[in-house]
Amino acid sequence: MENCIIQMKHIDMSYPSNVYNASSIKQELFARLRGEQRMALLKDVKALRDFSLEAREGDRIGVIGHNGAGKSTLLKTIAGIYPIESGSIEVVGKIRALFDISLGFDLESTGRENVLYRGLLLGATPDEIAAKTEEIVAFADIGEFIDYPVKAYSSGMAVRLAFAVSTCIAGEILLLDEVISAGDASFQVKAKRRILDLMDEAKIMVFVTHDLGTMQEVCNRAILLRHGSIAVDGTPQEAVAAYMEQLQ
Repeated sequence: MENCIIQMKHIDMSYPSNVYNASSIKQELFARLRGEQRMALLKDVKALRDFSLEAREGDRIGVIGHNGAGKSTLLKTIAGIYPIESGSIEVVGKIRALFDISLGFDLESTGRENVLYRGLLLGATPDEIAAKTEEIVAFADIGEFIDYPVKAYSSGMAVRLAFAVSTCIAGEILLLDEVISAGDASFQVKAKRRILDLMDEAKIMVFVTHDLGTMQEVCNRAILLRHGSIAVDGTPQEAVAAYMEQLQ
């Protein structure tokens, strides 16, 4: 069996300027009534710059940096959600991405139906979802509401179900954006234990976080991002020291 790997070489990735330059008819009308000219067109936002990274089995990589440094963009690029402009990327292994756990929920459908929808969106087969459904329901612990439409849920119940579905299937490459807080204190204990289990099972982990203490506990390597590039690639302690110096 082929070993898991992430290999990124000289990658550039930008957010296209048309996303930021879009304006509505209403905005244009009010600008004209005020006698204002249209704002100058914004340039593409460079999210990753000549970015290179290699991760192999056994790597537990923490990713830190200021807001806008490119941390979440990096995860979504590895997951294949964001296309790259230049460079190359090779990912070998089954990815489990945890950075938008509520994606795919239909408010009009029941919790049980959403377990199926979300599971399919995560890449599981109908048989795999059927085999995991009762485990998911038990973990979410929302009682009879599992057969009610999700629009009837409290925000905490919806997050608990989303978390239970999103973490029910392990992956070889775990992409994790922050430690997820879900539900009350007792549920958070279960959630943290589930996350730690997923970390243990993964062959490669890339963990974006602002929690420097947890990152140093669970990672054996860390990178500090600055403006879409790697400023430091070393031990968690080295990356944290450089980050703290940068903040000062």
